[in-house]
Amino acid sequence: MANTLTKIWNNRKQILEGIKNTMIRDEYIEDVSRLRTEICDACPSKGDECAIPGTAPCCNECGCSLAFKTRALSTECPLGKWKALMTEEEEDELDDL
Repeated sequence: MANTLTKIWNNRKQILEGIKNTMIRDEYIEDVSRLRTEICDACPSKGDECAIPGTAPCCNECGCSLAFKTRALSTECPLGKWKALMTEEEEDELDDL
């Protein structure tokens, strides 16, 4: 349980970014999410071992919900299959606009 909470805490900014981008839809972010989801769908690490119950499908490597993780532009695949498109700082600046 402590390991799961640590994962959530360490990824909190990306999780919140993904939640925000799920609720406030943007065409570019949705395109990025679709491309990332195609990669995740073919990955053996896609599963139900979610850090937050009820958010499956998830990445079994980090426990993040794929619905949120694929929409967070400042996050990357823990296996290196896709990269972050901006830094957390750039994402913060974008949110401030």
